[in-house]
Amino acid sequence: MQIIDGKKLAIEIKQELARQTAKIIDSGRRAPHLAAILVGDDPASDSYVKGKEKACREIGFTSSVYRLAADTTVQKLMEIVDFLNNDDDVDGFIVQLPMPGHIPVDKVISRIKPEKDVDGFHPVNIGRMVLGSPAFISATPLGIITMLDRYGIETEGKHCVVLGRSNIVGTPISILLSRKAKPGNCTVTLCHTKTVNIKEIAATADILISAIGKPEYVTADMVKEGAVVIDVGIHRIPDPAKEKGYHMTGDVKYDEVAPKCSYITPVPGGVGLMTVVSLLMNTMKAYNKEI
Repeated sequence: MQIIDGKKLAIEIKQELARQTAKIIDSGRRAPHLAAILVGDDPASDSYVKGKEKACREIGFTSSVYRLAADTTVQKLMEIVDFLNNDDDVDGFIVQLPMPGHIPVDKVISRIKPEKDVDGFHPVNIGRMVLGSPAFISATPLGIITMLDRYGIETEGKHCVVLGRSNIVGTPISILLSRKAKPGNCTVTLCHTKTVNIKEIAATADILISAIGKPEYVTADMVKEGAVVIDVGIHRIPDPAKEKGYHMTGDVKYDEVAPKCSYITPVPGGVGLMTVVSLLMNTMKAYNKEI
């Protein structure tokens, strides 16, 4: 069994991006610029945005954050989106989700210029991804694809089972791994809450990706011997024995599943650490106008 080390891989990719950024600055050009809009005071969102700012500083990117009150009007938010769309010094930006209930998320995302949509949520980028055209791919699926590629895990001809059909993870990763690409060329089964015999289907997977959102849902009897297991779940479990009062776990019951795997991602230290890095990779693509 080999652990897919998200922390180590994230450091490697950030070092690569830092070297690219240094060359850009040394040539007299401005650094890549990633911006974020944060509406409200959701702690998890705030933590993610702070992580993005820190990562930008580490590799030499410019970073800016627009922090707005939870009662910000849709009109005001759209004005900021339009401003960033038209600012030539901003290469890409995100509108951090979730947003307050009065904000029409789909309308806001569609307002972002596709060439600056480094979150990969705009319908144009999703459509281009489905067609196999160059596109910004959302952070978690891009992180998974990068992990499989960097660890040299063979996907061609393999049976991949994806647990969860969200538009952010499950559906896009199922499409990416079914494409004629590397990594790709999988035969993909997408399972969800209405799937019959989900445990039996999971047990047939050469590659099992769990984004089902239930702590320790995947048990040893759901995993084939020698399978690759990618755990997308991140859950805080109350734990008085821990200094922080909780411990982190994923969708996979790691201790009993890991011995059966050829490769597995841990939680923490796996897919989660690749999300910010994927955003940085997309920003560099935006800077270079690759999409």
